[in-house]
Amino acid sequence: MTGTSDDTPPETGETGMTKPGRRQVLALGAAAASTVVTVRPALAQTQISVMACEIPIPDPGRMGNYIAADGSVVPPGTPGAFPPPGRNLIGEEVRDAVLGGGRIPGYGYDQSQAYTNYIRRLQSGQSGFTCYASIQMSRS
Repeated sequence: MTGTSDDTPPETGETGMTKPGRRQVLALGAAAASTVVTVRPALAQTQISVMACEIPIPDPGRMGNYIAADGSVVPPGTPGAFPPPGRNLIGEEVRDAVLGGGRIPGYGYDQSQAYTNYIRRLQSGQSGFTCYASIQMSRS
């Protein structure tokens, strides 16, 4: 035999490290291919759920308050502050406004900026934080 059989034992290379046999290389290639096929649908599903997640402004515990230009939550009627949107904002519109520097559909520039500043200030444990974190992670 010339060493081309599938049953050849692994060889030792010049560096002293064992080279994998043909079966091992083929098995690794097959495993990698199936991993790619499995991960792609999961990533696509994750992207869809990120775009459909919602961020309440303000969080339910502070409903009825307004949002100041810097994103802080202030009492109603505070000069320069905006009333809440009246609905939860959707991940896709938040992504476009926060990452793209655009406006949230249906709101003026200053109001959109106040809302995006509120979203940027979200911290772990607040309603909408997980959605915003997912948007940040999906940038790439």
